[in-house]
Amino acid sequence: MRVTDRKVEEWLREDVGHRDVTNHVPGETTGRLVAKQSGVAAGLDAATAVFDYLDVGCEATVAAGDRIEPGDVLLEVEGAAESVLRGERVAVNVTGHASGVATKTRRAVDAAREVSDDVAIAGTRKTTPGLRGVEKRAVAAGGGDTHRLTLSGMVMVKDNHVAEMGLESAVRRFRAEKSFATKIEVEVERPADGVRAAEAGADIVLLDNMPPDEVRESVEMLPDGVLAEASGGIEIEDVPAYAATGVDVISMGSLTHSADALDLSFRTGE
Repeated sequence: MRVTDRKVEEWLREDVGHRDVTNHVPGETTGRLVAKQSGVAAGLDAATAVFDYLDVGCEATVAAGDRIEPGDVLLEVEGAAESVLRGERVAVNVTGHASGVATKTRRAVDAAREVSDDVAIAGTRKTTPGLRGVEKRAVAAGGGDTHRLTLSGMVMVKDNHVAEMGLESAVRRFRAEKSFATKIEVEVERPADGVRAAEAGADIVLLDNMPPDEVRESVEMLPDGVLAEASGGIEIEDVPAYAATGVDVISMGSLTHSADALDLSFRTGE
């Protein structure tokens, strides 16, 4: 899911508009992308794609997943001043957003490791339209699991499917239609329904919006070989309690939909 030229064109068209004169600056220049906050770097591939598209020489000076501190240089560029300035804001925005996602993910992973070395912290499909690839790679840079990247990655039987077809009927139908290589996950809100889902053939049971004590009860009731995932409004301060329940995965939509952008600055001519 690399950043394509078409995607860069969309980003630049959105920012530049139909008549830009602010970037009509002559000559050549250099530039640096500098951290103003501590955090975890991500999104550098996207920033590099922006400058590559504009024929600006660009080199990342840190790798995705590296911890960064205020004053650290993340990226260095050299080229026509007009092109450098044209790409500056897009590069800063996408890198700052991705680094914010990676930073929040690392905090969640660190919170989980206080209790368990085994539980995975995962993102969800609650991503920004058009930025899923950037955000999913940022989750990975922060040490998290990307979860399914698209609907095709796994069959997930959610509450609406159960409401329309019933739990067992939905699992039977999707099992008949899916590839042998595709897993089935079933979302439940009560421990007893987790057992029903496992008996119906679920590979993974998603324990949704349950407090930690109910999650622990659910995990103990599931048969061996069925993975347990906790999800639903879990924030970083909640992670240790959920990690202690024995679940295999804690998924958090807030990693992508509520991460604060990392404060970055782009400086030219230094």
